[in-house]
Amino acid sequence: MGLLSDPNRRRALINLLTRLNAPICVVCYIAGVTWFMGLAFEPFTLRTYMSENAMGSTMVEERFPSGERAVATGREFAAHKKKVGGMPVEWLVKTMQARGMEVYTQRFSRTLPFPDEDKERYLVKGTNVYGILRAPRAPRTEALVLSAPCTPGDNNNQAVGLLLGLAQYFRNQVYWAKDIIFLVNEHDLIGMQAWLEGYHHTNTTGMDWSPLQGRGGSIQAALTLELSSDVVTSLDLVLEGLNGQLPNLDLANLFYAFCQKIGVLCTIQGKLQRNDWDSVSGYSHAVQTMMLMVMKQASGRPWGDHGLFLRYHIEAATIKGINSFRQYKTDTTTIGRLLEGMYRKLNNLLERLHQSYFFYLMPSLSHFVSIGYYMPAFGLLAVILLLRALDLWVQLAAPPPRTEDGVADVEQQSSPGPLSVLTPLVISHLTGVALYMLPIQFQEMAVAQFPVSETEAVVLTAIAVYTSGLALPHNTNRLLSGEGTEQGWRVLKLVALLYLAVLLGCTALINFSLGFILALTLVPAAAFVTPHVPKFLSAFILVVLSPAFTLLFSVFFFQELQEMPVSFLDGWLLYLSVISQGILDHFLYGSLVYPLIALLVYPCWLLFWNILFWK
Repeated sequence: MGLLSDPNRRRALINLLTRLNAPICVVCYIAGVTWFMGLAFEPFTLRTYMSENAMGSTMVEERFPSGERAVATGREFAAHKKKVGGMPVEWLVKTMQARGMEVYTQRFSRTLPFPDEDKERYLVKGTNVYGILRAPRAPRTEALVLSAPCTPGDNNNQAVGLLLGLAQYFRNQVYWAKDIIFLVNEHDLIGMQAWLEGYHHTNTTGMDWSPLQGRGGSIQAALTLELSSDVVTSLDLVLEGLNGQLPNLDLANLFYAFCQKIGVLCTIQGKLQRNDWDSVSGYSHAVQTMMLMVMKQASGRPWGDHGLFLRYHIEAATIKGINSFRQYKTDTTTIGRLLEGMYRKLNNLLERLHQSYFFYLMPSLSHFVSIGYYMPAFGLLAVILLLRALDLWVQLAAPPPRTEDGVADVEQQSSPGPLSVLTPLVISHLTGVALYMLPIQFQEMAVAQFPVSETEAVVLTAIAVYTSGLALPHNTNRLLSGEGTEQGWRVLKLVALLYLAVLLGCTALINFSLGFILALTLVPAAAFVTPHVPKFLSAFILVVLSPAFTLLFSVFFFQELQEMPVSFLDGWLLYLSVISQGILDHFLYGSLVYPLIALLVYPCWLLFWNILFWK
């Protein structure tokens, strides 16, 4: 405190920070990236452990015997699904009723803002079927959910068969203290969204659905099962939910503990755990696993039906069966015993999962990185913006230089008018509003004028609006009509730096991965752009570091991490698909990534683009 309260010491500190501003910024950027990459090194991570006492031991005897019967039920379900050409509602209702459950259905419909070409749907109509197994030893105030999506083709038939097999087995047990809801939802995430809105009496997306006739207690936890084969080689745990939300870490710990107990091969991000962490290949494997989680979390989309439960503070995850060429095989009976053990442990909960972490990264299922370890990496990047803002503040507060005759330089002394700051701020945000609204509003006009589909019209309109924002400096300079001064761009950059620092900080608190990826590209561009740098080279670098190119690089990087590299043409088509899916995720499920980029990040980047061409 003495250092800041003493005017002489404070002035000396400020002079030091301004004199060494650029080197300190470079060191902070390198240190932030190095810190983040070091998080995957196993000695720097924490070993997973069970925090919830009620689930601390896996001393449960799993007795599920009906794996073969579940496989047969899955084949029967597939036959009826093929016969009716979709969800076999009547067969499911009769089958669940025969297993002693209260069975209900829910109809829903949703018109998409534009066709989803990836899944070839526009007007979606479907039916959810769910059965409630009432708790025999409790007042029925709490519930657990086991769901299996009914997908087109032959996918996930085995999961529905295992769900029905577990329902029949659970019906004969007397130790359940919570209601167990067995849900088969149609049209994947859309059906799950309709069921969750009906269960909680909310309607946040404008979907049409019939009210639920039967409800259980307050849902404590949920698991979604995806199996596409009678025999799988490993079980993959999917955690990433809507807007980067993650379930309580104890749910992942519970899955890993039972996999170790039963002897099931388990993976995360589709990658096995390795023990050679001290080798280069082992460290590279951990980095790839962690970066895959970062990329998925940054996308903001739910990577399974479980992702929508997290919005309602329900801890949920998806267990996905992977059938590869490994010799290790796991049959349906073993998977059923794994789920039985997990639900018996969740049945013991006296309160919601809250003891463990909600913010974490996982380089493997046995290790995790807590928020206290990864936030300093972001902090080192964010402090660059504050250092540059401090440097500009000192420059603005310094007295104007004097000429040889002792007269102050009038041009340097003149203060900028309010229009020099307000005009680019307003125009930038109006461009962001156009980027958010016009792609959906103008799709019919674009289809009528050009030979493109509705989806292509939305994506191409978004790209056109984004590109047209590059003409902002010329429009701003015309409106300013001589208002621009040397002090003006400094004031505008000071405002933009503080704006970006607050924006990235808030984003990182909600979705660390998205905030960190944006900081990697936007911080260098924001820190060193001025009107006095070479225009052509600086403009090229600034465009490469823009949000659109960040998304393009992320698409190719994600494919490399998945060991599925694509050509430039395929990557470009995938990039266009990612844009359309991002817009759809926002209007269907409430993903915040698209409005965040369009309304805040892109206008902020336009401010620095305007500074580069300041006159």
